Amino acid sequence: MPLPKYSVNWVDSESEIALELWQACFPAPYEGHWWYQALERCGILDQFTFLYAVVSDKTGPIAIAPAFVMNVPMRLVLPPPLLPLANIVGYMLPSALYQRTLFIGSPCSDEGHVGMLPGTDSLAVLQCVEQAMLVKTKQLKASMRVWKDFPQTYAKDFSKLSASLFKLVSFPGTMVELPNASKEGYLATLKSSRRNKLKKKLRLAAESPVDIEVMQQPDTATMDQIFSLFWQTYEKGGTKFERLNRKFFDLLAAETNSHFVILREQSNGKIVAFMLCFSLGDHMINKFIGIDYQKPKEWFLYFKLWEAAVDWAAKNGAKAIQSGQTGYAPKIELGNQLVPLTNYCAHINPVINWVYAKVAKTINWDTLDADLAIYLKAYPDEKPKL
Repeated sequence: MPLPKYSVNWVDSESEIALELWQACFPAPYEGHWWYQALERCGILDQFTFLYAVVSDKTGPIAIAPAFVMNVPMRLVLPPPLLPLANIVGYMLPSALYQRTLFIGSPCSDEGHVGMLPGTDSLAVLQCVEQAMLVKTKQLKASMRVWKDFPQTYAKDFSKLSASLFKLVSFPGTMVELPNASKEGYLATLKSSRRNKLKKKLRLAAESPVDIEVMQQPDTATMDQIFSLFWQTYEKGGTKFERLNRKFFDLLAAETNSHFVILREQSNGKIVAFMLCFSLGDHMINKFIGIDYQKPKEWFLYFKLWEAAVDWAAKNGAKAIQSGQTGYAPKIELGNQLVPLTNYCAHINPVINWVYAKVAKTINWDTLDADLAIYLKAYPDEKPKL
């Protein structure tokens, strides 16, 4: 019998993987070792356990598949009609309210990615990781394995990966293009009606009594204000997969890729809005925002912040801005394209897996998010196909 083409070794920290391999497997615009280093060191191990599948051939390591283990609340995975029954069961058996899951991917990353050296057989790598996941899931006493938020570029390989995996539509990513690395190029990509509405709001936002600043490595007092605004926005949001802390922001702020676009109130210098951006090659990732919702709506802070970010991104040669998942209404208004992402999942129990697969076929963008439902009603052709 011929030896397998690739093998997998699991490690517990990003630091156990050579920096050169990280850089080769996770080039811009992917979040690299610095991202996973921050996640490991920030003190959220009560929510996640991080690990990494390092794939090797006879010459040495050739791919990295970041992974994490989480006790996922059932309210995040069950259809709403089943939640009352789950709560009753959970009252008698608290452990039933959570589903221990092994994920390939990263909490709050823009999309799933398995980094590979050029020339690597991508299907063979994914098959090798999938087999390693089967074993690791049992070792961890997890009931689910999930490839989290993978883009369409992986679809062909996943169609050949495993018969037990079922597809589950995920919240889409969002992106705008900046042709010629310019704001004018971005505005030209918008439909005329949307462009005219946006320009009107930008004109109104220009009258808001705030100053724009872009900075790196803010001091402690500034970070206090930034994190307070982030938390205000986090509390206002709906879907919450992870709970990030101040130390995570401090660690990211120290990275050379990180830039803070800030709006300060002119009368007192206080920060009223911020956007944490990662500058990665010709992409800019709009990662986290915070807004003081007590300020007048007439200031149009979100639009002022967005324009400032676009101006800064274009000035630095960015050709696209990624803005991640959720919060779709304003992102659609700004002309973001919706980027289909898919979860590939399997439960260890074949019967439960069959039920989950049936339920998964009923889930789509319009069932995941009310803003997406409104959008798809206007643009039904953009509904993703399973």
